[in-house]
Amino acid sequence: MSTATATKIFADRIGRIEVSATMAITAAALKLKSEGVDLADFGAGEPHFSTPRHIKDAAIDAIEKNFTRYTNVAGIPEIRKAIVDRHTADFGSAYTPEECVFTTGGKLALFNAVQVLVDHGDEVILPVPYWVSFKDIIQYAGGVVVPVETNEAENFRVTAKMIEAAITPKTKAIILNTPSNPSGAVVSPEDLEAIVRLAHQRDIFVLLDECYVYLNFTGNIVSGGSFKDCKEHVVVLGSLSKTYAMTGWRAGFALGPKPIIAAMSKLQSQSTSNTASMVQRASIAAVSGSQECVAEMRADYVKLRDRVLEGFKTIPGLTCTVPEGAFYVYPNVKNFIGKGGITSATDLAAKLLSEAHVVVVPGEAFGTKEHIRLSYAVSADVVDEGVKRMREYFAKLG
Repeated sequence: MSTATATKIFADRIGRIEVSATMAITAAALKLKSEGVDLADFGAGEPHFSTPRHIKDAAIDAIEKNFTRYTNVAGIPEIRKAIVDRHTADFGSAYTPEECVFTTGGKLALFNAVQVLVDHGDEVILPVPYWVSFKDIIQYAGGVVVPVETNEAENFRVTAKMIEAAITPKTKAIILNTPSNPSGAVVSPEDLEAIVRLAHQRDIFVLLDECYVYLNFTGNIVSGGSFKDCKEHVVVLGSLSKTYAMTGWRAGFALGPKPIIAAMSKLQSQSTSNTASMVQRASIAAVSGSQECVAEMRADYVKLRDRVLEGFKTIPGLTCTVPEGAFYVYPNVKNFIGKGGITSATDLAAKLLSEAHVVVVPGEAFGTKEHIRLSYAVSADVVDEGVKRMREYFAKLG
């Protein structure tokens, strides 16, 4: 390589992002597993359930019938209609198939929405703690993250008042993730409506990550897309991954105003193009078929949440809020930082992995310094064994 070309190799934008913390933890855990180490794995946010049979059968049928060619970039009309019909039935929204794009996972829907809306210098309001990819995706687009700190004593609640206080003339968008990854916090229906209306009045876009919308344990499941008179400033970002245990299928979508959906489809046409054709057929079966599997999985997550919280009560010094949705707990570990040579939550997560063989994700990845995240989308046996190992490890720290 000549001196002239060696001065700069990479574009500036790649330097604005980091490797996903959850993926990094997963890689480290997989390495230990390959060496025969028995791990209690609470790392990746992935359902422990198998994809329901009727969904798998739909994909197999599509393959057998040779439905394996390119489709419309935004998805075949049937999947877009199935998604808007499901959303209308569950949330009273009023989207059309032209206001829907089907994407290769919910993360791509988020990425594309941010890329088409956020320009250099635009501010994006982001409640803390946040899902690991939000910050990086905003920064990749050249946007400026405006963090809104929530209060752990109030269960990490996000309110309209908090959001309004963070708005400036440069605010382009607000990202809301409810139920939240990592805290499991749920934005109340009243605050959700207030935030959407506030944004609508001020010409600000609300990007609603509703990946866990069906895993809401409060009994009051609401979508930000329900406020139809504000829909020109709302983009609903959805995923089938967690709802139907379809993480590896990479099935997501966005609902929003036609111009935004058209722009997202244009961007998608120059990147991934269409989602795999047989995945689209499987997704039709998921959203159009019986939803009993969703209710069953949600009920099991509630039991697992309660089981892990009861286990935490046996660990002196560990405190944890009660998640209202998703399948994560976000315990506070400040009482252990500074003991046994532990200098941070990241250090603690590394030691839990190497010494206790428990996989967790450090809070720094989510914007806080005194927490670790555990996904309890695992078996009851893994919950019990993992809590036992954590209890024994923390006891040794004194």
